[in-house]
Amino acid sequence: MNRYSTVIEQSLHIGGMNEKIMFAERLKAAMQAAGYDERPSVLEREFNLRYWGKPITFQAVRRWLRGDSIPSQDKLQVLARWLSVDPHYLRYGEAAAYNINESSASWDVSSSSEERQMLSLYRSLPAAQQKVVREVMETFAKAYSVPDSPNKRLLD
Repeated sequence: MNRYSTVIEQSLHIGGMNEKIMFAERLKAAMQAAGYDERPSVLEREFNLRYWGKPITFQAVRRWLRGDSIPSQDKLQVLARWLSVDPHYLRYGEAAAYNINESSASWDVSSSSEERQMLSLYRSLPAAQQKVVREVMETFAKAYSVPDSPNKRLLD
């Protein structure tokens, strides 16, 4: 290996490390701006409440916050949505080249006190139990759905 190749490899390695550290700084700043402590336990809990895939571990979120790794694109999207930041900015630190001006869907239905209580109970459960509750609800919704109901489209 020649001297030139070594210099390139070292700069790529340093650039990769810097990229991860800069991501960690943006993630911490976004958490703080959203009113959350920059702690792995907070990130793990809040992320897993919003992510429908396999729950992320404490060690993985700690690596994100320390600048050891960067999450995959699907996880990055969840983080950005939760923290109300542009996913491109969160990942790369630059303003997005373009914005899609599509508003998020909102529910036009007000919830009853019983529904709010159920949501509160659900949110207080550990991630594993939340997943079980979601699966039970999806099973009931599929079994008792009306052919052209909006809920059927959500489950397909």
